[in-house]
Amino acid sequence: MTDASVLSEATASGLAGRRVALPESRALEVFAGLLERRGAEVWRCPLIAIHDSPDRTAIEAWLHRAIEAPFDRLIFLTGEGFTRLTGFAQCAGREDTWLAAVARTPTLVRGPKPGRAMKPFGVRPDAVAAAPTTEGIIETLSGQDRAGQHLAGQRIGVQLYGAEPNRRLLGFLEQAGADVFPVWPYRYADAAETGRVTGLIAALITGEVDAIAFTSQAQVRRLLRVARDAGHEDALLSALGRTVVAAIGPVVAEELCTHGISPAVVPEGRYFMKPLVSALTRHLRGTA
Repeated sequence: MTDASVLSEATASGLAGRRVALPESRALEVFAGLLERRGAEVWRCPLIAIHDSPDRTAIEAWLHRAIEAPFDRLIFLTGEGFTRLTGFAQCAGREDTWLAAVARTPTLVRGPKPGRAMKPFGVRPDAVAAAPTTEGIIETLSGQDRAGQHLAGQRIGVQLYGAEPNRRLLGFLEQAGADVFPVWPYRYADAAETGRVTGLIAALITGEVDAIAFTSQAQVRRLLRVARDAGHEDALLSALGRTVVAAIGPVVAEELCTHGISPAVVPEGRYFMKPLVSALTRHLRGTA
């Protein structure tokens, strides 16, 4: 393809001349490539890094319980969580017995991503939440409870993430009479140096960025935390009101709304990078 045809294709996509900020870390280059092929200029500023939980002893004890005395039910909130737990099982030489335990335990996942993470390991969830949120999980469990699959007395393993206690979900399960066994297999940490983040904040405030696309709650929180520490939180919130803000799904959209930020772009039904890029492209084309 010639340079001229590449330029023509990028212009037709609606993103030529648009600057899009990406706080993504893990799949930054994949995300950036999807946008750059559509002509966008990408501002890379990974805000969050993901690391294994340092409490290996607690995780191995949880895995031992899941294998030796399988739970009555497993709940996975994220694909990252399932993958990290499987990694811990591999290091302990127990991957096969862990996957066998998952296969024979009724499993509920918050959305499609955990199912995608499980597929290469030959296991799959038994149920997907009514919506990819905590409330969606609770709605699904409530329906199952009404259908006679009682939660009372059940031993339920719950994969959480970061430092999130998810009191809403754990409280619901405990009130239903379940014995809950939570595990946190990974933690978030700051990625880009604060100076780079303040540079992005300044660009947002001065209107140098057309759009910003968030893929996790932790990204939103760190951006606002750095702005708050620098005394620019109000200016940033005002700037985000003038900027096209995209969220990969309802969980991130809810986090943005908590801070008074209304995302203009949230893909419907499928909460992955490609649908997010498609939705963002359509929106920016429409506002050209």
